[in-house]
Amino acid sequence: MNVVASFLLLKLAGKDPKAADITALISSTGGEADEAKVELLMKEIEGKDVEELLKEGKDKLKSVSMGGGGGGGGVAAPAAAAAGAPPAAVKEEKEEEADLGGAMDMFGGGGDGY
Repeated sequence: MNVVASFLLLKLAGKDPKAADITALISSTGGEADEAKVELLMKEIEGKDVEELLKEGKDKLKSVSMGGGGGGGGVAAPAAAAAGAPPAAVKEEKEEEADLGGAMDMFGGGGDGY
């Protein structure tokens, strides 16, 4: 995916990307380009208009179902509650507050002279 992204980034910059340009861009970001994928991309798009390829791809995506079917059903009631048993008492636990000892200065400056 980084090969295609690099190609498109170079194209957006107004360049006509070559395999060496893509490899150089990926390397400049600390990545390692897969030469086989770079060569395959260059072979696949040779002689084609990238703008037209993007438009065709966008049109194909229109027919893809993106899901989004509703959420799951509700949780079933516990068996005891269904049988009419009284609900168990809920025990509340009190949270303890931690004393940070004035260590709330994120940057360690303490406010003096900064």
